[in-house]
Amino acid sequence: MSHGSLVDELWGRQPPKTALSTVRTHVYHLRKMLGQATGGAVPPDLIGTWSTGYVLHAAPEQVDAEVFQRLTRQGEALLKAGDLTEGSRLLSHTLQTWDGDVLADVTCGPVLSRHVQHLAEVYMRALQQRIGADMQLGRHRSVAAELRSLVARHPMDEWLHGQLITALYRCDRRADALRAYQELRTILRDELGLDPSPALQHMQRLILSGTGGDGLDGPARRGPSGPRPVARGGAGLSRDFPAPEPAASLSFREAAAVGA
Repeated sequence: MSHGSLVDELWGRQPPKTALSTVRTHVYHLRKMLGQATGGAVPPDLIGTWSTGYVLHAAPEQVDAEVFQRLTRQGEALLKAGDLTEGSRLLSHTLQTWDGDVLADVTCGPVLSRHVQHLAEVYMRALQQRIGADMQLGRHRSVAAELRSLVARHPMDEWLHGQLITALYRCDRRADALRAYQELRTILRDELGLDPSPALQHMQRLILSGTGGDGLDGPARRGPSGPRPVARGGAGLSRDFPAPEPAASLSFREAAAVGA
C-alpha cells in the first residue's frame, strides 16, 4: 500500500504535517507487535518497505480472506460443472469458517471500507450460491428454516425473500409462503414506498392459483455480480448459476487490515 493511501485511510483529506513520519512509526510498532505475538515466528520482512509504501509478504494460505475466496471459487466451479452436492458441501464448509463481520472492531477509512464491502459481497455470493444449490437438491425444509433468519438480518434482499417463499411453497406451506410475501410487501412499502418486483408478484400469483409447479423458482441471479437486492429493481425466474467472480484474515479482522 502506498504512503498516500495509508495517509488517506488514517486522516482523510486533512492529514497533519507529521502524517508520513507517524505512518512509519505505526509500521515499526506493527512489525514489533507481530514478532512478539508469534514468538519471533514472523519473518522480519513480512511487512516490506518499498520506494513509495509497504507490501505484505504473506503466502495466500496465510491469509484467511484469501483462503475463503479460493474455496468459494472452487465451490462455484463445482456448481457450474453440475456437481451440486459437492459444490454445496464445499461452500457450506467454507461459510462455516467465516467468523463475524470483517474488521468489526476496526474504524475503517475509505480504503478499508472498500475492502470490507468486497469481502462481504463475496460472502453473500457464496451463501446465495449454496442456498441455490440446496434448493435444487430438494432440501427445502432445512433451507426454509435458515432463510427465516437470513431475511431478518437482510430485510431488503429480494433474492433471499424469494427463496424463502419458494422453499415454503415447496414444503406444502402455501399459507406461510403467501404470508412471507406479504411481510416483504409491507417492508418495501414502509421503507421505500415500493411494491415487490414483477418476478415476486408473478410468484405470488402462481401460489394463489395453485399452479406454481416448476415455474416457481424464485428471483434469478443476474450476471456475474449475483443476486440483485430488492432496492435495485426486479428480477426474472431461473435456476442458472452465474460464472464465479475473481475475488480477495491472521483473522478476517486483523490480516485484512494488514494486507489491504
